[in-house]
Amino acid sequence: MIWNQNAHFGPGAISVIPGELAARGFTRAFVVTDAVLVQTGVTARVTDLLDAAEFGYEVYSDVTPNPPIEAVQAGVAAFAASGADVLIAVGGGSPQDTCKAIGIITANPEFSDVRSLEGVAATKNPSVPIIAIPTTAGTASETTINYVITDVERSRKFVCVDPHAIPILAIVDSEMMATAPRSLKVATGLDALTHAIEGYTTQGAWELSDLFHLKAITIIAEALPAAADGDAAAADRMALAQYVAGMGYSNVGLGLVHGMAHPLGAFYNAPHGVANGILLAPVMRFNAESTGERFRDIAVAFGVRDAVSLPLEEVRELAVQAVANFAKALGNPNTLREVGAREEDLPALAQAAFDDVCTGGNPRGATVEQILAIYRSVY
Repeated sequence: MIWNQNAHFGPGAISVIPGELAARGFTRAFVVTDAVLVQTGVTARVTDLLDAAEFGYEVYSDVTPNPPIEAVQAGVAAFAASGADVLIAVGGGSPQDTCKAIGIITANPEFSDVRSLEGVAATKNPSVPIIAIPTTAGTASETTINYVITDVERSRKFVCVDPHAIPILAIVDSEMMATAPRSLKVATGLDALTHAIEGYTTQGAWELSDLFHLKAITIIAEALPAAADGDAAAADRMALAQYVAGMGYSNVGLGLVHGMAHPLGAFYNAPHGVANGILLAPVMRFNAESTGERFRDIAVAFGVRDAVSLPLEEVRELAVQAVANFAKALGNPNTLREVGAREEDLPALAQAAFDDVCTGGNPRGATVEQILAIYRSVY
């Protein structure tokens, strides 16, 4: 099992940044973030600490949702010109993933086309050191070996899996997540829930990863509604839960929900967590008969009455309903139309989902036709 060498947790945890930089002998930072976080002052919470410590840095904020190849390549060039020796990722999944790609390509320039990083890339060198500071409770990119890049030219997203990309330090400070709008907290929270449920039911799941995923499901089911509405204690619980889920799924993989969500991001720039929230319950229903007793555990985590004693077939359906009702109560969209999907694109989406690297981990094998049927069921 692989995750960060070190991590700091809790409100105010970012205060350790200057000391960590000094202790590790770094001299200049390249801060990867996005324009919204710069405009809202979130990034400044980190750069103000650097200013106070008189630690030099450069900010790269040309990161967009579902980050494209071009943003990575521009970031590689900007990093090379900056004279920095450490990367600091400040943001949700998009800045985190962009930062990982910049660090990997800088250390392994033979992958500068970016596309060749898809899947398990044969990189030889660890990334430029990354300190990862998430601003959403969702992707857990700060502790995983995964990152996702969008190939705009080919209308597809691809997953890169590389232990060399894991940050050397994660700083999980829920105060960095506080100003996110409610819709983003919901979407990223549902992404974390999808990581936990898919990680718990994927083909690679085993006893150690189960500990992480089941705990994450339990925390998210309890904390996400209050966290979305601004409760600080619940937000801190969500920050932990998404990280714990990442510790698990990074090592055992995901499944068809992610395989189907990635094309929606590539085709329509649909927010990843929103897409996961639409697809999670329908894919769970498709998978139900291939999950043994695991849906019973999920039902218990969601407080389903008599989940321990009910017949398995019944409790499986109740687990699906609980997840569907959870997403609906949070206000997540219910249909693909709401994220801009077009009915004529569904066959192409199904083929792209079938080809996605995450789909291979699904507990039940799925054909293109079966994937298409799931898309149509929520269109």
